Amino acid sequence: MEAEAADAAPGGVEAALSCFSFNQDCTSLAIGTKAGYKLFSLSSVEQLDQVHGNNEIPNVYIVERLFSSSLVVVVSHTKPRQMNVYHFKKGTEICNYSYSSNILSIKLNRQRLLVCLEESIYIHNIKDMKLLKTLLDIPANPTGLCALSINHSNSYLAYPGSLTTGEIVLYDGSSLKTVCTIAAHEGTLAAITFNSSGSKLASASEKGTVIRVFSVPDGQKLYEFRRGMKRYVTISSLVFSMDSQFLCASSNTETVHIFKLEHLTHSRPEEPSTWSGYMGKMFMAATNYLPAQVSDMMNQDRAFATGRLNFSGQKNICTLSTIQKLPRLLVASSDGHLYIYNLDPQDGGECVLIKTHSLLGSETAEENKENDLRPPLPQSYAATVARPSPSAASTMPGYSEDGGALRGEVIPEHEFATGPVCLDDENEFPPFPFRETQRPVCELQLANTPASQLEAGADGSRMRPRLGQPTPRAREGSAVSTRPCSEFLW
Repeated sequence: MEAEAADAAPGGVEAALSCFSFNQDCTSLAIGTKAGYKLFSLSSVEQLDQVHGNNEIPNVYIVERLFSSSLVVVVSHTKPRQMNVYHFKKGTEICNYSYSSNILSIKLNRQRLLVCLEESIYIHNIKDMKLLKTLLDIPANPTGLCALSINHSNSYLAYPGSLTTGEIVLYDGSSLKTVCTIAAHEGTLAAITFNSSGSKLASASEKGTVIRVFSVPDGQKLYEFRRGMKRYVTISSLVFSMDSQFLCASSNTETVHIFKLEHLTHSRPEEPSTWSGYMGKMFMAATNYLPAQVSDMMNQDRAFATGRLNFSGQKNICTLSTIQKLPRLLVASSDGHLYIYNLDPQDGGECVLIKTHSLLGSETAEENKENDLRPPLPQSYAATVARPSPSAASTMPGYSEDGGALRGEVIPEHEFATGPVCLDDENEFPPFPFRETQRPVCELQLANTPASQLEAGADGSRMRPRLGQPTPRAREGSAVSTRPCSEFLW
């Protein structure tokens, strides 16, 4: 759910944001600009609370926050080959790693941190940042397209398996083994994403007309949705709702599509008892005699709901979240705005825009007037869209539904195999030793490494640089530890 915005949108308008991303449980929004980066809490519709802001790192083009903790990963255009990991509440750099080429994307959950380059993917253990595996024999991936399940119990990774077709490689981030390959599309992949439990994988091709959902880990096709027929589009964002009932897709057009994942049934359908039922059955039977492309199109489901944007051609990302106990559609755009819509989970239809926030802190008088003059929602809407029960969200391990982005989360002890981790203001993830006069710094130099400093991976993988040889880098007024990062227990 991270997007790098282009320097200039179509029409010559310069993008206000260089990147933007929602965190794993959609409770926080991170943005990067030429001046630095900001983190926002998404716990309220009417108010957008800034959790943190940093103006010391210019030209940020990747910023990722780990759930609602204080761990944030930043990459800047000034050093595009270097990943920096910070504890932003303590103002501390935990570590930094350098790679042989530019970093294109970063994904993380509570077990793994992935760094995607154009021709390789590096898999780190997030507790000590140890490099566990380097995937080198992969097709060129110029956009850094990859996905990581946010559920660390099913820590699956997906990435393109071909330059010319929509093949997906499913990789187990826990056992560090390839699970299977999925022939998802005929054309090149444009977007892939996991649901919150890691049991489903959705994908879209560069044409952007068909979206498919597959089961994990066997790779069987479960659903097929048609986004449109008239034109090809560029899918910029693809995301499941936290309860996996909906799938949302945004593109370079003015429409955001939301698809509903109905429960699959393998039982024989009941015999139709009405004239329309008989006609529908005959129509579906007739599709068996039509060309495959035509019959597939007839059997594809359409959008359950849509959101209309007041722009097109701009980079944007979307997500589905529960804010103040109601389902919302959120869209962040490169022009520096966050749009919040109401979603009716019962009847679908067109989502209602209820709030527009400026992410740059410079909301104009016209925008305020537009929000004030917007007609109020029908009184019965809250009753219509209220969730029947919070069981779907509350059963998700490690999530806090009521304001976790502000107070921090408390993860039960069984969530981690190596011990409990408490996320609060005093002792946040990761619990690394810290003193004001000491900054643990470690760098992994992957370029121009002498052969004498190479070693084979523990799993028998190809040669890689030896860990534990950090390059000290101090800033004025602080001492730097030269011990390797792996010695600092997080």
